[in-house]
Order: sequence, then C-alpha cells, then structure tokens
Amino acid sequence: MFDRLSQMEARYDSLSRDMSDPSLVNDQKKFQAIAKEHRDMEPIVEKYRQYRKVADGIADAKAMLADPDLKEMAEEELATLQPQVEPIEEELKVLLLPKDPNDDKNIIIELRAGTGGDEAALFVAEMFRLYLRFAEQHKWKVQVMSESESGIGNGLKDVTAIFEGDKVYQQMKYESGVHRVQRVPATETQGRVHTSAITVAVLPEAEEVDVKIEAKDLRIDTFCSSGPGGQSVNTTYSAIRITHLPTNTVVSCQDEKSQIKNREKAMRVLRSRLYEVEAERIHQIQAKDRKSQVGTGDRSEKIRTYNFPQNRLTDHRIGLTNHNLNMVMEGQLQPTVDALIAHDIAEKMKGEPVNA
Repeated sequence: MFDRLSQMEARYDSLSRDMSDPSLVNDQKKFQAIAKEHRDMEPIVEKYRQYRKVADGIADAKAMLADPDLKEMAEEELATLQPQVEPIEEELKVLLLPKDPNDDKNIIIELRAGTGGDEAALFVAEMFRLYLRFAEQHKWKVQVMSESESGIGNGLKDVTAIFEGDKVYQQMKYESGVHRVQRVPATETQGRVHTSAITVAVLPEAEEVDVKIEAKDLRIDTFCSSGPGGQSVNTTYSAIRITHLPTNTVVSCQDEKSQIKNREKAMRVLRSRLYEVEAERIHQIQAKDRKSQVGTGDRSEKIRTYNFPQNRLTDHRIGLTNHNLNMVMEGQLQPTVDALIAHDIAEKMKGEPVNA
C-alpha cells in the first residue's frame, strides 16, 4: 500500500508543477483534466503525508528513549502519536478503494407512480419535493425535463429532471428502486392504511463520448406543449419527442419554449438511458457483484418503506430504521445516504465490491 501511496505522491507533485505551466492556459481541456486528477488525488496525498508525519514523530520519539533526560518526554510523545497510526491507516485504505467512475456525474432522475393510483401520484410529487430540498442543501442545479400531472391535488404521474452539481450521482445513486408508502389516504373514510408504490430511476448523465448515437437511428417528432388536461400551452411546435429506433427508447421534452433547447435536453436523457442499458448488460455479466449490491440499479427492487402512521422510514437493503420520517420528507435525507455509503464501503473493505 505504501509503495502505491509514494507513487501517488510523486504523481501529485508532478501534476502540481504541470498546473503552474503558463502554456496550459491555452489548452483548457488539458488543464481541466490535470486539475481534476490533481483534485481527486489531493485527499489521499494529504492523508499519506499526515501518516508520514506521525510515523516520523514515532521514530524520533523512540530514538529519544535511550537518553535518560529525554525519556519522559519521548514516552509522552509516543502515548500521543501511536494511537493515531491505526485510524489513519484505515482512512487510507478507504481512500484507496476503487471509485465509481460515475460518482462525479450529473444525473437524470425519473419518478413514476406505480401501484396505488392517485395516492401513488401524490407520493411522486412529495418525493420529488424531498429531492428538490436535498438538492438545495447541496447547491445543485435542477432542470425539470417533463412532468405529467395526475389531475388530483398536486399529484404527478411522472416527472423527469436533471440534477447538476458536485458528486450528484455519488449522493443519489442509492435512490433507484421501488419506494413503498404506507398511510391513510385523504379520501379514506374508514381510517385504513393503504400501501402504494412509486419507482425511482437515477441515471448517471452520459457524455457524447460515452454513447455514440447515429443520426440515422433517430426519429424526431415535434408537437405543441401541453398542460394539465391536455390543453395547449403554446401554439408553436416547440416540444420534442425523440425515438431511438434500434432500442425503441422514447424521450420527450417540452419544458423549454425553444425547440432547440428541448432537443438538447431530450438528447441528454436519451444518452443517459442508452448508457444505463449498456451498464445493465455489464451488471448482468457480473452477476456475483450484483448480488452484493445495496440496490443501486434494479428498479424492481423494493428498497425503502415510508410508514406515515408510525413516522418510520425503513431501508430494507441495509436494515436501517428510524422514526423521523417527517424530517426526511422535508429533505433531511443525508443520514440515510451516509449510512448507505458506509455500508457500501464496508462491503468493499471485505473484498466484495458493491458496484452502482
């Protein structure tokens, strides 16, 4: 491990020198690539340097033990430094774990009402509001791509949006799957608890280099944007529907008044969906790894239950239960996300990689 860390430190120092090269100003693409690699290595190198500082201090203190005048001071130094070694080593092991290449990517998130009719549609709207508040906490930018209102209250049959910002996929990838809600609907006169479900899909946004799409494989249709009940929002054909013929994947966008902007957004979603198809194919090949996942890819898996009468949230993948559902619905999702990330790391430390 330490040979690898030493090599990383040398590479980090080399990148630092490269970033100070004035000629890089004219090559922004190269500069950004170097800056990203440098930024990714920084926490590892800093932790390694902290380890070396402690190790050097221990070595110096041990050398002082032979001097009667310095022995007491050396023992105090050792008592302070030696307990620090193991925790730093553990942190270094975590930092050196293989990283998900998608963690830094933006996401396309899709929420759809499942079983439960109007109650499921209401929960789609509530979960989307939860995610919007979570995005605000992280200062992410959110663009709504499309949404279909249910006609009942503020319910949504489905909604698709782009979340952009720092490490969005790393934080949101564990949300993919079936979310089950248990509560008494407003229309229930007998006070019975009903169970409904929605599906959430979190797709890492694919770049053009990740997915090659041929123009001949696309059918692009335009239509007028519509609102609740199907009424026309405007009379221009600004809404876009793109069909990827080989896979019969259909993407629509009508959020923008500009046809060009709607097309750009729709292509972003299409690339991400096709990227997911390829990722799913790889996951199927790596069946053993899929069994050890905490459920970051399978939409059919029931991942979480929201029990409103008992104010209880249960994440079935890691056996997490808490009784502050009201706070979670206000966007306080971070403790749940942190628990899922910690579980993921623990599985990787055991040599059972958890791939998203």
